[in-house]
Amino acid sequence: MNFLRACFQPSSEGDTHTGSEAGGRQDGLLWYNDSGQHFHGEFSMAVVQANNLLEDQSQVESGTLSSNEFGPYGTFVGVYDGHGGPETSRFINDHIFHHLNRFTSEQQSMSVDVIRKAFEATEDGFMSLVARQWPMKPQIAAVGSCCLVGVICNGTLYVANAGDSRAVLGRVIKATGEVLAMQLSTEHNASIESVRQELHSLHPDDSNIVVLKHSVWRVKGIIQVSRSIGDAYLKRAEFNRKPLYADFILHEPFKMPILSSEPSITVHQLQPHDRFIILASDGLWEHLSNQEAVDIVANNPHSGSARRLVKVALQEAAKKREMRYSDLQKIDRGVRRHFHDDISVIVVYLDSNLMSRTSAVKFPSISVRGGGIHLPP
Repeated sequence: MNFLRACFQPSSEGDTHTGSEAGGRQDGLLWYNDSGQHFHGEFSMAVVQANNLLEDQSQVESGTLSSNEFGPYGTFVGVYDGHGGPETSRFINDHIFHHLNRFTSEQQSMSVDVIRKAFEATEDGFMSLVARQWPMKPQIAAVGSCCLVGVICNGTLYVANAGDSRAVLGRVIKATGEVLAMQLSTEHNASIESVRQELHSLHPDDSNIVVLKHSVWRVKGIIQVSRSIGDAYLKRAEFNRKPLYADFILHEPFKMPILSSEPSITVHQLQPHDRFIILASDGLWEHLSNQEAVDIVANNPHSGSARRLVKVALQEAAKKREMRYSDLQKIDRGVRRHFHDDISVIVVYLDSNLMSRTSAVKFPSISVRGGGIHLPP
């Protein structure tokens, strides 16, 4: 009962701030919110666009994590790395937090089961959308998104991931003061041997379940991730046919889904020496290691930390192509994708003093959406 009292308190009357109200700014292809306050500390967000249409989406929700009057107080963070188009990542951005609220209200607690059900409901909702739009817009069956979610409630951090986005914790080593990187998410990219082994074990009769194509491991020679939301053409055979583009149609029929939407979920009890969490799409991790990213955050001011990570990643992308960072900035969306992917970063700082508080009487709920760049094609 003490646990429930700590996690469930009547919701306070406070304003809900949108991204623009919370200070989000746009500078060309970069959107950023240098500093905001969540229930357990500060946060920083940044998104840079590379694709013709921004395929990354992200959000921070903090305050009451339930539609119920007595829902738990906490912080929800999501990073959704779309592929094939922006439809799935936008759908997740609009629905997954609401599903999490609903299941939290029903179960009167935050749990692994609540998060798993929120993923499942989001997947089912998008599949229903695909079924409705298939006659007019069949290519929506080939659109999907990785989905990374972090939830902080009552001193516990839940990290759920389907795809290859990544959550990394920055933890202080007391003896040295050094901040070490600790990866909290499990990734599902065919470049990882354990992922290929998992696919082979799930599809023992399919020798082509994973194919090395142009020096890159791909599921069925098409897609790099083994888990996602969407990608209906690799989950339901009725969507793997014309008028879908020929590149997406498999020659051999399949009975069981090739990809999964099941997230890998990690539960971590937060400690005073846990200082911050970096949640980012694969676009960041293509250019920075876990420790490099943690060092950048640990050795600089809180404000602007996400934008700082994006800038360093872009500098690395420019260096790999033997060009100046200033020249890379001049390259427009679409063409920019040849140099780097869309990149979304959220840095969530953990204030140990705030972690112990049990009510949100003086804390207004916030809702901030990243990826505020919606340019016409």
